[in-house]
Amino acid sequence: MKDSGRLERAHGLLAPCRVCPRRCEVDRLEGQLGFCGVGADPLVSSSGPHFGEETCLVGRGGSGTIFLAGCNLGCVFCQNYDISHERHGVEMPAERIVDLMLRLERHGCENVNFVSPTHVGPQLLEAIIGARRAGLTVPIVWNCGGYESIEMLELLAGWVQIYMPDLKYADDAIAERFSAAKDYWRVVRAAVKEMHRQVGDLTTDNGVATRGLLVRHLVLPSGLSGSEAVIDFLADEVSPDTFINVMGQYRPEYQARRHPELTRCPTADEIDRARKHAQRRGLRLAG
Repeated sequence: MKDSGRLERAHGLLAPCRVCPRRCEVDRLEGQLGFCGVGADPLVSSSGPHFGEETCLVGRGGSGTIFLAGCNLGCVFCQNYDISHERHGVEMPAERIVDLMLRLERHGCENVNFVSPTHVGPQLLEAIIGARRAGLTVPIVWNCGGYESIEMLELLAGWVQIYMPDLKYADDAIAERFSAAKDYWRVVRAAVKEMHRQVGDLTTDNGVATRGLLVRHLVLPSGLSGSEAVIDFLADEVSPDTFINVMGQYRPEYQARRHPELTRCPTADEIDRARKHAQRRGLRLAG
């Protein structure tokens, strides 16, 4: 597909909005807002080299993160709620995001890492194409919550080199309660399969990721995140060589303390059980 046709199709998803599985069908090009709370232009909260990401993304120069405000998930425990829920950021058209991307590469970053990009996929696709035309060479990381539209993912094919979804739950009822996404598990399974179809298993060069799928999974207390089911899905239906970062840094943030199940951190044993299950299933632990 020619770039012009790809971008026309992508921007057509903004009005009525069908960019993500929520399909709010508002006219974002005219400033109407749906669930994500973002209109025609992305809101950029911050950008710069980040050394707290997975080792294979950080390398020597850091991961070139661009944090997007707004989100298509409503997680009650979000640690970045000021960005995702309160939408603190500056409106930036695609051409300004191109400048940010090129600046990150000049700074020595190993990649350009879009954090929470799902709801502004068409605009970021325009920026990615523009940055490549302007000489950008580092990989693009799509650092998302996994709740993705297959149609939008297909438009990103060939332009995103590393997909990094966060598989949060294996139970739709729990996903609806804590992230307002009642079809989450069905949607993310299809999305992750499409991501893997596009980029395959994670590959590295001198320890730095160049292409592929890297999955995050945040362990919640009392088994709420369904860690074993998430891991079994990856091993059985995606690839036994999937890289996964089983994360243990959950803490009660934002509105989590309104929910009794979320008021404590996971125990060391809960985190260890999830990591050991991933190892038993042959997945490759990242961190």
